Amino acid sequence: MLRTARNTASAVADGEARLPIDTILVGDCIDHMNALPAGSVDLIFADPPYNLQLAEGLTRPDQSKVDAVDDDWDKFESFAHYDDFTRRWLKAARRLLKPDGAIWVIGSYHNIFRVGTALQDLDYWMLNDIVWRKANPMPNFRGTRFTNAHETLIWAARSQKSRVTFNYEAMKLSNDDTQMRSDWLFPICTGSERLKDESDGKVHPTQKPEALLFRILNATTKPGDVVLDPFFGTGTTGAVARKLGRHFIGIEREDAYVAAALKRLAAIKPVRADALETTVPKRAAPRVPFGSLIEQGLIAAGTEIYDERRRHSALVRADGSVASGPFSGSIHRVGALVQGAEACNGWTFWHFEHEGLLRPIDALRADIRAQMQLLSA
Repeated sequence: MLRTARNTASAVADGEARLPIDTILVGDCIDHMNALPAGSVDLIFADPPYNLQLAEGLTRPDQSKVDAVDDDWDKFESFAHYDDFTRRWLKAARRLLKPDGAIWVIGSYHNIFRVGTALQDLDYWMLNDIVWRKANPMPNFRGTRFTNAHETLIWAARSQKSRVTFNYEAMKLSNDDTQMRSDWLFPICTGSERLKDESDGKVHPTQKPEALLFRILNATTKPGDVVLDPFFGTGTTGAVARKLGRHFIGIEREDAYVAAALKRLAAIKPVRADALETTVPKRAAPRVPFGSLIEQGLIAAGTEIYDERRRHSALVRADGSVASGPFSGSIHRVGALVQGAEACNGWTFWHFEHEGLLRPIDALRADIRAQMQLLSA
């Protein structure tokens, strides 16, 4: 029997169906996913059971008990049973994704390779595997193995043709203007963020840090997108989604986790809307040819332009081409030729002189784009 616990009564229209957004659906995740409208979800984040196969409890050298994952929801009769469960929920998840949707699945060495095989068998398209390196991992108390200091996330598109959301520029800016790599360093969930029960124990043994979901949602969704979490737990995905102006649908079968999640979500204060605007990708900005700068008088024919170190110079010509020694052509072609390179981004390579300083000609292109945005507003 399916039960629904609502955090809010909001819903969005999806054809004739209505999607239960900002809601926790209580019960079996596969049953609930199969009951939701197809092609209705932008992103899925899944933290499924890892099937840790703990035959006995873990203890520290002083024989004190380690609070490990020994809950019934993580126990499966065999690998065959786990694989069958994995394929069934991944098949249901793929039906829910929009054509340009994507999925994130997190796991450990116990299960992530089996999950990866199932994803490929079901025609998902692999985009990245991300290593979450834990800043404060639990030590290997028995000293019999390397300390398990990371978990793996798989990011996959619904299909090879999917044009997934990836906020590349936003990730680069948040990483001090350097491309974001596939190894991420975050601490495990501790301190005030860790939900505790009345006896000061963990409400959920594998609660994920909000920082991890913050990066995932910032990188691969837009404000207003719908994010489904079929293993909702205590609601980390929903909490971050609410903060970032995204909608969530959570599915969880354990009543204690649902109660904790509802209490947690009720306390979330969304970030103000104007702080959620995402940096516009350069490839999505209006195309501005170099000749437009000359036509609009931002740079005059006959101007000398230079590379950043003044090792090379070129003459700007009235037709939008440039010439440097025996070479002539576009800013990109000439930039490549003078360096003996196969390719060159002329917008960032060439600079013009302004008040004794060199500025990239890309700054002039940015001025034109800003004017175009004002006119279209």
